[in-house]
Amino acid sequence: MSEGRSGTGSGGTGTPTVLRMILGRRLQERRQNAGASLEDAARALRVKPLTIRRLEKAEVGLKPLYVEILLETYGADPQEIEEFVALAERANEPGWWHPYRDVLPSWFSGYVSLETGAKTLRTYEPHYVTGLLQTPRYARGVLSGGFPNDHDDDLRRRVDLRLRRQSLLERADAPTLWVVMEEAVLHRVVAAPEVMREQIDRLLEVSELEHVSVDVVPFTAGAHVGACAPFTYFRFEEPELPDIVYTEILSGAVYLDQRSDVAAHLEAHNRMSLLTSDTVSKALLNRMRKEYS
Repeated sequence: MSEGRSGTGSGGTGTPTVLRMILGRRLQERRQNAGASLEDAARALRVKPLTIRRLEKAEVGLKPLYVEILLETYGADPQEIEEFVALAERANEPGWWHPYRDVLPSWFSGYVSLETGAKTLRTYEPHYVTGLLQTPRYARGVLSGGFPNDHDDDLRRRVDLRLRRQSLLERADAPTLWVVMEEAVLHRVVAAPEVMREQIDRLLEVSELEHVSVDVVPFTAGAHVGACAPFTYFRFEEPELPDIVYTEILSGAVYLDQRSDVAAHLEAHNRMSLLTSDTVSKALLNRMRKEYS
């Protein structure tokens, strides 16, 4: 996403990592299979039922001791408890992005965690090139506009964070990235024409990768279902995790996991992709590259 502005919203410093979300759901599954209620689990830990619910929803950290007591309550064997506790300790370790927390908007830390753990990402961008495909100079232009009061060092660190995120596309198990953007993105001059030309070269380059698709919806498509706020759809390999949609608002971001909400965004992405084609997209990219030359 563009993430080119400040704000507050869903997320925060307590934003769960993907592993913590998985473990929370596994804890819930173990409790339900054991026939234990939230109240039963709460009594075992001498806490309120709300605390158990928050543990299962990954809204708070998983204390290894709590995990051990709960699994003993649910009748788990010692080996399972040992493995689960080890995973809980890993889940509490800071993500690779933790050193950037001073320049990472609180509402966006959850996005970085989801992005790192996703198997499939689908994005819709009406304003800017998605962050995973931005060049250094384009990223600096977007971020300097979104954070106009930043000192040079903070801006440099924001750009560095964005570029580090892009390394996931180079992993052996890289996720599939499907980007749908509006033609308006190519006309919005960020920094300078030469920066735009460089950025378009980057888009043309990555569009040749097997796991990356770049669709550009032309102006001639007219009004369509997705002409709204940018969003990203995440799908995970782990069966415990639901599909999740991230969408931005003026003051922050919202994370959606209700099936109806996710389905609506997925359908919008599918419909928008039908408004263009690989041939049309590349023709638009090449045409705009010539204009910036």
